[in-house]
Amino acid sequence: MGASETPLFIGHEIYRGSSYGRWHPLRVPRVSTVMDLARALGWLPEAQYRTSPRARPRALAEWHAPDYVEAVARAERVGAVRPGEVELYGLGTPSNPVFPEMFRRPATAVGGSILAGALLAQGGIVHHPAGGTHHGLPGRASGFCYFNDPVFAMLSLRHHGVRRIAYVDIDAHHPDGVEASFGGDPDSLMISVHEEGRWPRTGALEDRGAGQVWNLPVPAGLNDREMAVIREDLILPVIDGFAPEAIVLQCGADAVEEDPQSRLALSNGAHWAVVRAVMPLAPRLLVLGGGGYNPWSVGRLWTGVWGVLNGHPVPEPLPPAAEAVLRGLVWDGDRRGRQPPEHWFTTLADAPREGPVRPEIGARIAALYGGRRAAIRSRRPSRSA
Repeated sequence: MGASETPLFIGHEIYRGSSYGRWHPLRVPRVSTVMDLARALGWLPEAQYRTSPRARPRALAEWHAPDYVEAVARAERVGAVRPGEVELYGLGTPSNPVFPEMFRRPATAVGGSILAGALLAQGGIVHHPAGGTHHGLPGRASGFCYFNDPVFAMLSLRHHGVRRIAYVDIDAHHPDGVEASFGGDPDSLMISVHEEGRWPRTGALEDRGAGQVWNLPVPAGLNDREMAVIREDLILPVIDGFAPEAIVLQCGADAVEEDPQSRLALSNGAHWAVVRAVMPLAPRLLVLGGGGYNPWSVGRLWTGVWGVLNGHPVPEPLPPAAEAVLRGLVWDGDRRGRQPPEHWFTTLADAPREGPVRPEIGARIAALYGGRRAAIRSRRPSRSA
């Protein structure tokens, strides 16, 4: 399979009508909103769209325990878990409930990540917004994640001959499941920027794995200017020094100010700046979704990611078809969702969320480097914010 001349988008209609349940944070439409919004903007022609396959149990058992995979599939078939499976597998909990597509939906996300590895075999760019379920464990559901599709993306890249992989995660939550799998792999680099004290409460500054793990917990209220410092002083030089053959970027949308599941204060522009900056650092780039529980902020952020990957300028204000997509969303999870501000309908880009750079940001980056600075080949050109 040759390198694609244009970025490819992986999606599926299963995300349109599927929900974790009436009271779950993932009751909101996310991937379907991105698909509809990108098409309304004229950004998603059929030539760039790929329908995600569904990973079969045998493929899932390449990393997940076979008995766990069967338990998830059985719970979907019968609509309930067996006695003891709540404790054993983490199924049927408030975070990982039983719902009609509880096997098919995450298996489709894994299938998309496996497909992405194949599409990137010879190089290119893929956006898979349904991916990013970074908490899934080999034998247990965790943190809204039944299966761990980022792990399968990296395994798929390896299967297609890609050895050196940089995994970068800017979700508000630490990617504990991915780190458990690849944290000790010398051919993998892992960088995570996540809110300190936030579930799953892993990823401490001191947690450095086998030397290729860079965890940066950040304080509440993280602003765009601070994220720019993190991008320029940590993310880019560390990736550049590692010289990866592929980058997998988990671009969770729960670090923006409007998200109800974190206390960070970024604009979507901070995420887009990271995407834009890492694009030239490897011949292969896979951008995944992840967290994000405000349907407007998720849809606008991930659609903007697709725009960045394609070099599309953002129209302001949005054309009527795109505005209609956003006005059609409903969310009762936050007071702002009941009275959404007008710019959630008419714009794609947030206003910048600037602020002071607090001393602890620089101190934590310096503490991360420690004695490892000599191992980083700082050969990147300067980049504007």
